[in-house]
Amino acid sequence: MFALLGGVLAHISVNTLNEYQDFKSGLDLQTSPTPFSGGSGALPQYPKMARSVFWMGVASLVALIAVGLYLAAECGPAIVPIGILGAILVVSYTGWINRYPVLCLFAPGAGFGLLMVTGTQYVLLGKFVTLSFVAAAVPFFLVNNLLLLNQFPDIEADREAGRRHFPIVYGVTASSVVYALFSLATIVVIVVGVAIEQLPPYSIFALLPMPLSLYSLYGAIRHGGGIGLYSSYLAANVAVTLSVPTVLGVSLVVV
Repeated sequence: MFALLGGVLAHISVNTLNEYQDFKSGLDLQTSPTPFSGGSGALPQYPKMARSVFWMGVASLVALIAVGLYLAAECGPAIVPIGILGAILVVSYTGWINRYPVLCLFAPGAGFGLLMVTGTQYVLLGKFVTLSFVAAAVPFFLVNNLLLLNQFPDIEADREAGRRHFPIVYGVTASSVVYALFSLATIVVIVVGVAIEQLPPYSIFALLPMPLSLYSLYGAIRHGGGIGLYSSYLAANVAVTLSVPTVLGVSLVVV
């Protein structure tokens, strides 16, 4: 339960702090929001809520640290590096990581994939096992792709705000290649994981939603930075990011 609470608090904190900083920098006023990119639009509409959003981010971060300290006391110090890295990602994502394209590319998957999955597994078992790293690789690649594609519609606005994420620095063509490689890596991890018996046979069904990635990749190649005008491609990207880990998780439980 506390591992789940920590994950929820981390998600709340990184999103509210990102929302606040994007509003204060003026970025939210320059983007053209889509259902999947450009911010929620809440603070431009209700600017008086900015301080409340900031303190919500701070409070959830403090609560996250408290949960981490409790888990370290209960489960052992091996969880501490994961907690420290997670807190650093939460605090530095918007203001610092977004200025380094490779860090920004890998940070989302590192937080929501590697750290959360391996950390939760350690809390449950009291040790690290190979299975958790194999399973964590799947959301690692998919969440990286989720944020990567969502950056396409905001390239110009993000550039003006001083960000230097991967699509800004290397362009949409290179970013589409990376998206394809991450999608392929997801497939390889699942297939190889089943083949070497690190994942149960039922895990192969997690590949069923993967054609959605091909659809999103097609949209990225065809429309580039204009993909925000065609929300079905971004929706498919969200759907594959949620459905593949869900099916994979179910396959691990039903064994």
